[in-house]
Amino acid sequence: MADVVVIGAGISGAATAYQLARDGLGVTLVDCFGPAAMASGWTLAGVRQSGRHPAELPLARAAVAMWSTLAEELGAPTHYRRSGNLRVARDAQEMEIVRGVVREQAAAGLDITLLPDNQAVRAVAPALSEKVLLASYCTSDGSADPLATVTAFVAAAERLGAITRFGERVLRVEHANGRVTGVVTDKGTIAAGRVVIAAGIFGNALLAPFGIAIPLDIPMVTVLRSAPAERVVEQVISTATANCTGRQQHDGRWRVTNGAEPWHGVLNETDEGGRKRPHVRPTAAMVADVVNRYGALVPAFRDAQIEESWAGLLDLTPDALPVLDHVPGCEGVVLAIGFSGHGFCLGPVTGRILADLAQGKPSPFPLDPFQIGRFQNLRPGREAATLHG
Repeated sequence: MADVVVIGAGISGAATAYQLARDGLGVTLVDCFGPAAMASGWTLAGVRQSGRHPAELPLARAAVAMWSTLAEELGAPTHYRRSGNLRVARDAQEMEIVRGVVREQAAAGLDITLLPDNQAVRAVAPALSEKVLLASYCTSDGSADPLATVTAFVAAAERLGAITRFGERVLRVEHANGRVTGVVTDKGTIAAGRVVIAAGIFGNALLAPFGIAIPLDIPMVTVLRSAPAERVVEQVISTATANCTGRQQHDGRWRVTNGAEPWHGVLNETDEGGRKRPHVRPTAAMVADVVNRYGALVPAFRDAQIEESWAGLLDLTPDALPVLDHVPGCEGVVLAIGFSGHGFCLGPVTGRILADLAQGKPSPFPLDPFQIGRFQNLRPGREAATLHG
């Protein structure tokens, strides 16, 4: 019997398993594929505070503080680079968005500045084109390697005694008399007194027996990765309207995305070394759109040799904020869902929050904005300024 079963081995689930094991609990981490197989592996992997919804900003600031020593703590590389984030404007509408982000977040205490014209922007990032009119600049933002980071969390959890069961699909969460008793998978039953559901787009299927459904839209984002290239950009470069974002990885490869678009509904699975791996294929038009948009911002990208393309799926909530809460009506079940494409940065803090919730401990973070019940009276509002990170 496990003390806690964690469902989902993305960064949220892996970090939760690590924190629970660190707290001395018996943890079993289950995933139908493997570490970082879906959103956490598909992401641009930004580690940022800028552009956050005010409710997320305290979590992001705490997470960025953790990232600086995370590789040392986990005993494995994360390839975290604190190289800054530039949110650029290409027209009058985007200029107003960027100015508003700087005003709002500077007032909240974030070290963010306005680069007021193309000359100021190119003084920071010379590779950007003359089409950039202005930008916000947050020097404490950065990026990391998603697969390396999640793998490091999993390995650290295993060293602390966590059991991992990959390639095993959870079919349902078992409960009796208002309390969780474990999970049933396609390979057996795992008894447990507590369960954390961090299963991304598969989360609602596990919530259905509790009569709960989180309102989710599931769009797709196209991602391109190039061969190694000469480094010309240090920062993460994103647009004010979130329709294009890119950076160069630690190895020089470009990793570039477009904005969210409707998903065509096909999730393929291939067998790689005895383990299933999911794939979402972008259309040729979407790939061309990424090349054209980012190439207009950073002309050097036009010469990149594209090695791989894929599409990532977002679990997008109406307010673009995640759910971090107990599942009502069943003691012992904790839910993390709806990170809306910007949960990677939050991973270390999310793990701590979910581990505390699973153990009935108070959280040091304000969690009211992330409760399940908020959707009952939700009014339409703005989404976070960017979908990535």
